[in-house]
Amino acid sequence: MKHRVVITGMGCISPLGNSVKETWDNLVAGKSGAGTITKFDASAFPTRVAAEVKNFNPEEYVDKKDVKKYDMFCFYALAAAKEAMEQAGLADNNFNHERAGCCIGAGIGGFKVIEDTQAAYLAGGFKKVSPFFIPGVIINIANGLVSIKYELKGPNVSMVTACATGTHSIGDAARIIERGDADIMVAGGVEAAITPLAVAGFANMRALTRRNDEPEKASRPFDKDRDGFLIGEGGGVLVLESLESAKARGAKILGEIVGYGMSSDAYHVTLPASDGNGARRCMEAAIKDAGITPDKIGYINTHGTSTPAGDVLETKAIKDVFGDAAKTVKISSTKSMTGHLLGAAGAVEGIITMMAVNEGIVPPTINIENQDEQCDLDYTPNKAVSHEMEYGLSNSFGFGGTNASLVFRKYAE
Repeated sequence: MKHRVVITGMGCISPLGNSVKETWDNLVAGKSGAGTITKFDASAFPTRVAAEVKNFNPEEYVDKKDVKKYDMFCFYALAAAKEAMEQAGLADNNFNHERAGCCIGAGIGGFKVIEDTQAAYLAGGFKKVSPFFIPGVIINIANGLVSIKYELKGPNVSMVTACATGTHSIGDAARIIERGDADIMVAGGVEAAITPLAVAGFANMRALTRRNDEPEKASRPFDKDRDGFLIGEGGGVLVLESLESAKARGAKILGEIVGYGMSSDAYHVTLPASDGNGARRCMEAAIKDAGITPDKIGYINTHGTSTPAGDVLETKAIKDVFGDAAKTVKISSTKSMTGHLLGAAGAVEGIITMMAVNEGIVPPTINIENQDEQCDLDYTPNKAVSHEMEYGLSNSFGFGGTNASLVFRKYAE
């Protein structure tokens, strides 16, 4: 028996706000979360802008003595999970813990703590390395901390698929519920990689924008003057549940995950397949899994990173999948406002897609001032629009040629 998978809780930490509502309201308003980097001195860097999380205090989620034990991505996971679990009505731990699991991943993990520990080691030797160093930086520790807090004793796994991590995490968690291995899965992606090494690495491979004088205009997907992605940070967590479990609890159902697709470009370490076939096959698989035709999709939240090659190839893939419907489907890249959240992107954008479906509003792609001729679809330029829909599609593509797509549906009995 294949179980239906519904969403009963959502939580979000992003450059636009420390909750789903705050993030969503700022997206609809077309606000940018970008600014000059404050987390370190980037004055000598070719890229000096980023989309940072603001006004976030880890001590709201862990004891003060534990703040130094873990990297920031762990705290983003705990914060997003708290909001999601509270919305789902599960924060009181009144559920079957052995039938509840966790699947939260990150693309990079504890970069900041690794950098700081290396500096301490070089300055003072091995005695300066904290005994908490290893458990504080490994990617699955965020997943572990959430599992411990809510006593999630079912499946416990972490995905690491670069910028597709959040989407793969949600999709794989949904599959676990579909086949009956759990009733509840807490799933998503987190990232906190605005650090000197990460920014230097991305900048030196010329992946990042260098529009330093106009941070709020730096991320401009599908615009002819785009010059790379804007690095961001944050986390998104969804509570997924079998329909039977949600109904038995009397939970409010926020939506449904009906399609999940995966593919590999098998082409290049960092560049997407030159004809967009990986993205095409991924979207086709998700739509097929949903049991619908492409014209039923009302909105596509694109990967849309604001890179010269990626935006063109995703546009081509959409045309190949949707045919004539490509000209009418509503599309946007919310990375124009959040920046690229790397391993957290797919989770946050999954939440955004579900919100778009439920609210009947398509958030805009801001900073489209000179639309690229090769990007000739309707990307909802600069202003949100009202649009009733039943299904939304979210895309995530990562280094190594890994691709993931999810189809979200407005809940109906």
